[in-house]
Amino acid sequence: MTKIITIANQKGGVGKTTTCVNLAASLAATKRRVLLVDMDPQGNATMGSGIDKNELEFSVCEVLLGEKTVQQVTLKSPEAGFDLLPSNGDLTAAEVQLMNKIGRERQLTLALATIMDKYDYILIDCPPSLNMLTVNALVASNGVVIPMQCEYYALEGLTALLDTIEQIRISVNPEIKVEGLLRTMYDPRNNLSNDVSSELVEHFGDTVYRTVIPRNIRLAEAPSFGQPILQYDKNSRGSMAYLALAGEVLRRDAKQHHYVN
Repeated sequence: MTKIITIANQKGGVGKTTTCVNLAASLAATKRRVLLVDMDPQGNATMGSGIDKNELEFSVCEVLLGEKTVQQVTLKSPEAGFDLLPSNGDLTAAEVQLMNKIGRERQLTLALATIMDKYDYILIDCPPSLNMLTVNALVASNGVVIPMQCEYYALEGLTALLDTIEQIRISVNPEIKVEGLLRTMYDPRNNLSNDVSSELVEHFGDTVYRTVIPRNIRLAEAPSFGQPILQYDKNSRGSMAYLALAGEVLRRDAKQHHYVN
C-alpha cells in the first residue's frame, strides 16, 4: 500500500524542504519507489532535486486545476533516484483559482489516486503556511512528519498545526495521523536545544523520532548544487542522519503494517 506523507510546519526555516528532498532520496536509496510532490510556490524542493523551476513547461499547478494528469507532469530527478511532481510560482495562481472550485480541498487527492500503484512512498513538501495548498496535502495524506528546530518558539506553532490536522481528521480524512516530530538543525552544545528537545520527548514520547538532524554545513550547501545530501556528500553527518531517518520511517511502517495484519 502506498504511504503518503506530508512534511509540514507553518513556521519557515525549520528544514522542511531539506527533510522532504533528503528523506525522498534516502528512501529511494533503499530501493523504494518514491514520488516527491512540491506544493510550495517557491519551488525549493524542485530546485533541490536538480530541476530548474524556471524552465518547467508544466507543474503541479496544472495538475491541481485538472488540466494535466500527474503522469503528464512528473519528471525524474536526474541523480536522486526519485520522481518529482515539480512546482514554481504558477502555483500561487492555482491557489487563488482553487478557492472557487467545488471540492477544492480534495484536488490533490483525486490527482494522486491515478498513480497510487506506482509508488511505495509519496512525500509532499508544503508552503510555510496553513493555506489551501497545505490543506490539499493534508487531506491527501496518511501521515504527517513535522520538522522542528529546538528553539524557544518551536512549541508555539506546533499547537496550531496539530489542531489543523485534528480538524482535517474529523471532517475529511479519518486516516491522517502525525507520523513523527523531527528535531532539525540540532546543536547539542546549545543548552536551549537540549531543553526544548527534552520537553518534546516528555510531551510527545515515541512520536518524536529518535533520529536527530544535526546542523551541518554540507547539508546546507547541497541544495545550491541541486542535489540531495546523499549525492553531494554521502559521508557527511547530514547524509548519515537522513539515512537513519529513512530506516526509522521504514521500521515504524513495518511495525504498523504487521500490527494491522
